[in-house]
Amino acid sequence: MSGRIRVGIGGWTYEPWRGSFYPEGLRQKDELAYVGQHLTATEINATYYSTQKPATFANWAKAVPDGFQFAVKASRFCTNRRVLAEAGESIAKFVNQGLVELGDRLGPILWQFMPTKKFDAEDFGAFLKLLPQSVEGVKLRHALEVRHESFDDPYFLELAGEAGAAVVFADHAEYPALQGHDVGFSYARLMRTVEEEPTGYSPGDIERWADWIRAQARQGDAYAFFISGAKVRAPAAAQALIVALE
Repeated sequence: MSGRIRVGIGGWTYEPWRGSFYPEGLRQKDELAYVGQHLTATEINATYYSTQKPATFANWAKAVPDGFQFAVKASRFCTNRRVLAEAGESIAKFVNQGLVELGDRLGPILWQFMPTKKFDAEDFGAFLKLLPQSVEGVKLRHALEVRHESFDDPYFLELAGEAGAAVVFADHAEYPALQGHDVGFSYARLMRTVEEEPTGYSPGDIERWADWIRAQARQGDAYAFFISGAKVRAPAAAQALIVALE
């Protein structure tokens, strides 16, 4: 089995991209369409901060071409809480806000946890049981971004695998670089872009990431997003990786 590779960035509204990635004079309302023309995925950040309208998701879907997908960042009200087992109401509100309007542009849901959040096996296991496998008949795929070293635990990886959730691989100086079990797709967040490098990562590093993501795609769909680090370089890094994968 081999999956489809999608490469993107975090969001699409970022002022320093105007003139460096986006052409001078491009209307802000056309920026998402431009991302859709040049990349193959992006993360939606707005959903992390607040609930969106179904029409908003529908408009985002219309702005991008066939094959493009959005990873949807789950609401902070689901993940930034002391007791994750109590997140049921917030999770239901999040998944029912209109995600289905993205149609076949809906990629994985990214559940991002604070770097201070430690692994509590019982609580985290209860949280995973709250994640719905579908909404309105649309299958959901879940990716877990944990950033505390306590998650570097075989039992966490086992729980995630049993729940069918991917464990986000993070290329970051401080977060653990975890690889979960094969659940049919993979999700990487590459966070070490530097401004001195025109493509964020060196050409050699881009080639190495291309080899790595090809290997991931042999197990299913593979997603890679360039975020944080020198964010101004993220679009160039994503474009360079897309070229390297051709």
